[in-house]
Amino acid sequence: MKQIVAIVGRPNVGKSTLFNRLIEERKSIVDNISGVTRDRIYGNCTWNGKDFIVIDTGGFVENSADIFESAIRKQVKLAIEEANSIIFVVDTTTGITDFDLEVANLLRKSKKLVFLAVNKVDNSVRQLEAQEFWSLGFENTFMIASISGSGTGDLLDAITSHIEDVPVAERELPKISIIGQPNVGKSTLTNTLLGVDRNIVTPIAGTTRDSIHSVYNHFGQEFILIDTAGIRRKAKVTEDLEFYSVLRAIRALEESDICLIMIDAVTGIEAQDMHIYRLAVQRHKGIVLVVNKWDLIPKETNTARDFEIKIKQKIQPFKDVPIIFISAQDKVRIFNVVETAIDVFNRRSHRIKTSHLNDVILPIIEKNPPPSHRGAFIKIKFVQQLPLAYPAFAFYCNYPDQIPDSYKNFIENKLRANFNLTGLPIAIFFREK
Repeated sequence: MKQIVAIVGRPNVGKSTLFNRLIEERKSIVDNISGVTRDRIYGNCTWNGKDFIVIDTGGFVENSADIFESAIRKQVKLAIEEANSIIFVVDTTTGITDFDLEVANLLRKSKKLVFLAVNKVDNSVRQLEAQEFWSLGFENTFMIASISGSGTGDLLDAITSHIEDVPVAERELPKISIIGQPNVGKSTLTNTLLGVDRNIVTPIAGTTRDSIHSVYNHFGQEFILIDTAGIRRKAKVTEDLEFYSVLRAIRALEESDICLIMIDAVTGIEAQDMHIYRLAVQRHKGIVLVVNKWDLIPKETNTARDFEIKIKQKIQPFKDVPIIFISAQDKVRIFNVVETAIDVFNRRSHRIKTSHLNDVILPIIEKNPPPSHRGAFIKIKFVQQLPLAYPAFAFYCNYPDQIPDSYKNFIENKLRANFNLTGLPIAIFFREK
C-alpha cells in the first residue's frame, strides 16, 4: 500500500496551496476566505522516485459550535488516523496561536511522525520570526513558502526518507462519479456505501465543494467513488467558490467511466437534471439514474413504474438507461446501485467481435436499406466497432454524407435491440468504403 501523508492545521494557513504544490495540480480550491476546504481531498505525489498519497483537510478549530467547523474537526481526526505521517502547517505571519497549540497537542497524542511546515517564510525577516515555532517541540521543522515552492524540496526529502522504496503494482480502477443538483443526497450515498463518514453531510445545499475521491473495496467490488459538488444552473451560481466547485464537478464527470446521476424524488426530474444528463450523454459516459429519497414519497400517490415512465419521457431519445429508486439515508437498495454501475462499466468496455457484429446487423440493413441518393442506392458493406473507451461503430458505405439522421436512429435502435448496451450512449459514424 502507498504511504499516506495528511496535511493539517488551523484555517487559512495555506494547507490547500501546499497540497496543490505537492501534487502539481490545482485540485483543492484556494481562497482568502477561511474554511474553504471542508472534506478530505486526496492526491498523488511523486518525489525521489517514491510515490505517496497526500490528504488535504479543512482548518481545525477545537470546541466550535459551527456546523461546518465541528464536521471539519471530525474529518481532520479521521485523516490523522488513516495517515502514516503528518504535515502540520502553521503561519509565520501570525505566530503561534491557541489553535496551533490545540493542533500540536492533538498530534502529540496521535504518536504519528510529524513534519512541522512553517509557511509563508519568503524573506529574511520572516525567516527570523519563524524560529519561534521550534518551541512547539517538533524535531522535523521546515521553513517553506508553499505559494512559490521555497523549502518544499527539503520537506519532501525528509518525508520520502521515511518511505520504503517498494514498487507498487498499479492497476486502473473504474471511476464512478455521483453527480446531480445540490442537496440531493450525493455525500450521504457516498458515506453509506463506504461505511464511514467520508464526506461532510449537512442539510445546507452546497456543503460539498471539491470532488472527493474514495476507494470502494467491499463484497468483491473495487472502484474509485467520486462525490461531487452540486451542479446548479449558471444563473444561480453567485459565489466564486461555488463557480470553482461546479468546475470541479464537471471535471470529475469528464474523468469518470460511469456517472450516477442522482435525482430528488420529492422534486422530480427538473430542467437542471436534464442538463446534467445531457452533459454525461455528450461525453459518452455510462449512465445510471438514481432516484433518492424515495422513502419520502407516499406510496398511494406515486409508484416507481409511473415515475420511471415520466423520466423516460423527458430523457428521450436516449432512454435506455437503468433507473434505481433508493433511500441513501435508510440504506435501501444502495448496493443495487453498485452492482448496476459495475455491470454498465463491464459492458462499456466490452468488445463485440467484428464477424458477429456483421452477421447480425448486415441482414437487418439489407432488409431495411437507407433511402437512395439522387437515384443511386446507398450500400452499407461492412460494420466495425472502433477501439474507443465507449461503444462506437463505423459503417462503411458508398455515400456516407447522405445518410439521414432518421436512419442513424434506426441503426442505433437495432444495435440496442441485439446487443446489451443499456446505460451506454452510442456513437455511430458513416465512412466511405
